[in-house]
Amino acid sequence: MSVILATAGQDDKIRFWEAPSGVCSRILRYADSQVNCLEITPDKQYLAAGGNPHIRLFEINNASNQSILALEGHTGNVTCLGFQRNGRYLYSSSEDGTVKLWDLRSPTYSRSFDSKGPVNSVALHPNQSHIISGDQNGSMKLWDLGSSKCIIDIVPECSSNSISTSSLGRVAIQSVDVSNDTLIAANNHAEVFCYDAMKASLHTPSPSTPDDNDTTGTTTTASQQTLQPKAKFRAHSYGSYLLHAKISPDGRSLVTTSSDQTARLFDTTTWTIQQTLAQHSKWVWDAVFSADSSYLVTASSDRTARLWNLRSGAPVRQYTDHNYAVTCVALNDSST
Repeated sequence: MSVILATAGQDDKIRFWEAPSGVCSRILRYADSQVNCLEITPDKQYLAAGGNPHIRLFEINNASNQSILALEGHTGNVTCLGFQRNGRYLYSSSEDGTVKLWDLRSPTYSRSFDSKGPVNSVALHPNQSHIISGDQNGSMKLWDLGSSKCIIDIVPECSSNSISTSSLGRVAIQSVDVSNDTLIAANNHAEVFCYDAMKASLHTPSPSTPDDNDTTGTTTTASQQTLQPKAKFRAHSYGSYLLHAKISPDGRSLVTTSSDQTARLFDTTTWTIQQTLAQHSKWVWDAVFSADSSYLVTASSDRTARLWNLRSGAPVRQYTDHNYAVTCVALNDSST
């Protein structure tokens, strides 16, 4: 199969689609819970699905609908997952407050990092040696896989009119992502914070206090290594919730999805809006780019997923067979 497209959500089913025709080609049952996240291995052989609290691995080209591996170790909703470049290792985040690494030759995790709060999102740096996490306590952390330590812990400074969503008086980081040169953290009040992923410095303000001259919105702890901010902007209007943010494979665009029923595309050079995709009728939960960054698939509470041509900004296909909200989508159309 040259293109693997899968969607899932609250109807305990994972659906595979023929991307060009919109025909559902296969249905897998995920009986344990709703499905929160999906990811396809780089070689297109396996699909990982995260629920509550399990992660299950399915063989894509196997006619059996049974999972071939169940990863046990999380104790809460699995919120995000992904694969290392060679597909042998999986990383995941959970509302249980941990980020975990899994060797797929074993059903138990090989390493676990304590984030001190429920984790909403996780991403692997292209250098394959650092993991970025965003949590409900409003913190973005960078974990060094060599030392198994948190080497950067940043609390982006939110707008004064943003209402805190944690016991610490902070706004939850809803989504994180990283490319070769840019790291982004987006909170659930639709503020996006952009950092230079290549440059780090030693920052020594008073604990939990932003620099007097800092206008980029970053708070760190004393003598903590930090990232250099590049930009800060609001992706969706006040009152909207941001649900997901993803950098395109070519690094030129950022997509955000929201409760305002839209997905928005931003230029990662200027951080100005390029397009608003507004055909869904309910919350847009997830989005994934094609390998060449020219197409996007979105997943929505309106029980559909849509394929968009980003050159024209028009939807070109709709996938409509789910009984409830579609909350996650995975796509692998790479040629390698």
